[in-house]
Amino acid sequence: MSKRFQLVGIGNAMVDVLAHADDAFLAENGVEKGIMQLIDRARGVELYDRIGPAIEVSGGSAANSIAGFAHLGGVAAYVGKVKDDQLGAIFGHDLRAQGVVYEVPLARRDHPEETGRCIVLVTPEGERSMNTYLGVTEHLAPADIDEAVMEQADWILLEGYRFDGPESHEAFARAIRAIKRGGGNVALTLSDPFCVERHRGAFSDMLKNDVDLLFANRSEILAMYDLGDLDAALEAAAGEVETVVCTESEHGAHVVKGPMRWHCPAVPTKVVDATGAGDLFAGGFLWGLVEGFDLETCGIMGNIAASEVISHLGARPEADLKARFREFGLKV
Repeated sequence: MSKRFQLVGIGNAMVDVLAHADDAFLAENGVEKGIMQLIDRARGVELYDRIGPAIEVSGGSAANSIAGFAHLGGVAAYVGKVKDDQLGAIFGHDLRAQGVVYEVPLARRDHPEETGRCIVLVTPEGERSMNTYLGVTEHLAPADIDEAVMEQADWILLEGYRFDGPESHEAFARAIRAIKRGGGNVALTLSDPFCVERHRGAFSDMLKNDVDLLFANRSEILAMYDLGDLDAALEAAAGEVETVVCTESEHGAHVVKGPMRWHCPAVPTKVVDATGAGDLFAGGFLWGLVEGFDLETCGIMGNIAASEVISHLGARPEADLKARFREFGLKV
């Protein structure tokens, strides 16, 4: 019997608030450039009041990957927590509009937290500095994991950011047990080097025991393996995980499986907003994988998808990604 879902994402359910800012604004407001910082609701209100014109669009790292995957025609579902409030409704609508199944029970209106949001400050060169109020998405619980759905999935994609949460580790464990029972596979994205530092032990255990495909960027994989050298870190990761994929911005991506290694060149692009580059890379790569393309082609697809999303504000694709693939000679 065919599986219901090719890919299920599990991670944060956020609404991104995107605004342009310069380095002086970051310094004046105590924002560390180029990373994700967790903030509380009060800090979120303070920053929101100080930024200039902004746009609001559904986000969340794994949710962006799932949206890109579904945009390409993949059959996907998503698991992430929002509240029964205005931003929660925006998140659910945007995801379903991409064709993603999203049926996670809403947090009640009387929940003390709100739907999470991330204030993304984009500097002129396209670098993004993320200030994240997790809100109710931090309270993803094992009960939110539908084991029947997991058992039917080909792949699940676990978001490293979601390791920040009181019950998230057990929620991930429940999802992993279910998908393994059904013969599916586990992909993990490390998300952020500071996230790696906070949860190194949990990441290490999962990589050794559960993960079939690892996504990371250069900073994240160096933080994870602490070897000071990218080649050494890739080799160490490949000793634990069947397939390792490491992005390196304008230097492209490295795909490693056992003794085999491929380098996939980046697509030259004028960077407007780097938000979502890694997310769309993962979405494009996974779509290629479930459609039966070889790993090098999957890496090329990931780079093309990433190049599209960094060419505009927001972390969801605006152009037809399949058409972009064909422009680069891929037969899709």
